[in-house]
Amino acid sequence: MSGTVNETMTPSLLERRGATRQLEGQITGCAIARDSGQVAFVTGEGDIMVASRPDWGRSDAWDVTTVHDGAILAIAPDAASTGFLTGGDDNALRRVAADGSVTDLVKGRRWIEHITTWCNDKGGVIAFASGRQVELRDASGQTTLKVLEHPSTVSGIVFDAKGKRIAASHYNGASMWFVQAKVDTVRPLEWKGSHIGIAIHPAGEALVTSMQESELHGWRLSDGHNMRMSGYPSKVQSMAFTRNGKWLVTSGADTIVMWPFFGGGPMGKPPAEAGGIPGVMCTRIACHPVHDIVAAGFADGSVLMADTGAQRILPVCLAGGGAVSALAFSPDGCALAFGTEDGRAGVVDLSAR
Repeated sequence: MSGTVNETMTPSLLERRGATRQLEGQITGCAIARDSGQVAFVTGEGDIMVASRPDWGRSDAWDVTTVHDGAILAIAPDAASTGFLTGGDDNALRRVAADGSVTDLVKGRRWIEHITTWCNDKGGVIAFASGRQVELRDASGQTTLKVLEHPSTVSGIVFDAKGKRIAASHYNGASMWFVQAKVDTVRPLEWKGSHIGIAIHPAGEALVTSMQESELHGWRLSDGHNMRMSGYPSKVQSMAFTRNGKWLVTSGADTIVMWPFFGGGPMGKPPAEAGGIPGVMCTRIACHPVHDIVAAGFADGSVLMADTGAQRILPVCLAGGGAVSALAFSPDGCALAFGTEDGRAGVVDLSAR
């Protein structure tokens, strides 16, 4: 163990530089706009709460709006610089603009459970999963580019860093597609079992899925070589690569588990641990976009930040409010947002002062 935190370490970063607000229902996700100007939280009651800069520290100024008739299952930053996309069990995909206006993009026949977006200076792509299908649309959300069929219900979707490929996890493995291909030919990545989440290496070197069996499975994309990462006491509900791809950081234990993706790893190498809370399961992780820092949320509502190199631990938020169910850094690295199963939402200002 590289570090632990106990309840006597106060005051927390949240108390010094953040704010919280209580919502009705579980917080099912949070996201931060691409321009880092707004933080959004969504709930199982169909509400979205938006905190805008510079009012992150004033939770009474955060706006709450009901945008779905039922639980919101997914949220992502829009492909534009501002705004968000939400999907719900009312079969709708909606755009929530920076000014709070809501637009219907899809009213389908199935729950919209996963959304991801990619963009650069030339444009962007929106992807969302419904049942076995992943639909790609242009950045406006109005034009369908293609619909990709999978062998079973899609459990996660991810673009590679350049937006050239999209991958989806599902039962018995994952599928990878080229976004701009004129003829859609799938690259199947097969491994028996239930795959419940997905991540792709920033350099496109590997694809990793989390599994129902409390382990990870990976494929080296250059040759399809299989990689297995096991030993977790519980399911890995959250994982992400660090900004440079050196580590794959995951939940699923009472420490922050980090698998090495350098020097021939992760095969044949044990994972590193970046601190934790003894006996309390890590439920969510997020990787800082600029520095070698990870954030971790735990089953008791605690949030920590850890330096992956120096092995230093900083308490962000102490226990309370149920298990952490959502966690995100802003693209500029100046804010950390978290939400819990009991409806507590928090934003911490990380900007230099």
